[in-house]
Amino acid sequence: MQIEGHAAIVAGGASGLGEATSRALVERGATVTIADLNEEKGAALAEALGPNASFVRCDVTDESQVAAAVERARASGELRIGICCAGIGWAERTVSKRGPHQLMPFETVIRVNLIGTFNALRFAAAAINENEPLESGERGVCVNTASIAAFDGQIGQIAYSASKGGIVGMTIAAARDLSGRGIRVVTIAPGTFDTPLLAALPQESRDELGRQVPFPQRLGRPDEFAALAVHIVENQMLNGETIRLDGALRMPPR
Repeated sequence: MQIEGHAAIVAGGASGLGEATSRALVERGATVTIADLNEEKGAALAEALGPNASFVRCDVTDESQVAAAVERARASGELRIGICCAGIGWAERTVSKRGPHQLMPFETVIRVNLIGTFNALRFAAAAINENEPLESGERGVCVNTASIAAFDGQIGQIAYSASKGGIVGMTIAAARDLSGRGIRVVTIAPGTFDTPLLAALPQESRDELGRQVPFPQRLGRPDEFAALAVHIVENQMLNGETIRLDGALRMPPR
């Protein structure tokens, strides 16, 4: 599907993987709505990207805010691209010296990562469904963000792994649900990427994480995630799949 001339919404689009994706879409001629909790970063990014980008504050766990953000995107043009990069992490073992894993952070991670992605997916897909199909029969595409933790969850990642595994599980079901409407659904499962989350680590720790990747032996760059997201939009045969983007990395237990 051609990107130029269409509207897109990127949930979690103000920083990291989402920022890179927002930039890539604008560079290719899309009108992009950046939906994010961080108003300062989101507004600054939209201003930097120019008239084809706008920002709307959005908590992906709040269905009314997601619905409003999607409507805002629809008002900017023919919405055919929905991408969700919103997510958080939490480190805690199933059982530790303090006792069993706390329930509240587990629920919070599930709510933001899994339910938030579901909200972004369902509202974007409903809006895309209102489009007339293109000549190819396609109405649009939704791209989700999981993680290789969905497959190789490390010690302390039970909440994060469960949330990302849920996104992987939704992918083929959603793609089949929406196939009759000409809407594709694809998920990217990135490995260790150079994002704001890892920026807090000392450089030595970041370098060590990069050396664990078979090839290339470095952290992934957000623009490489964005390049794959763009390719998914443009390649109609990509549907119902979760694509690992990890340099052949298989995470060790710790």
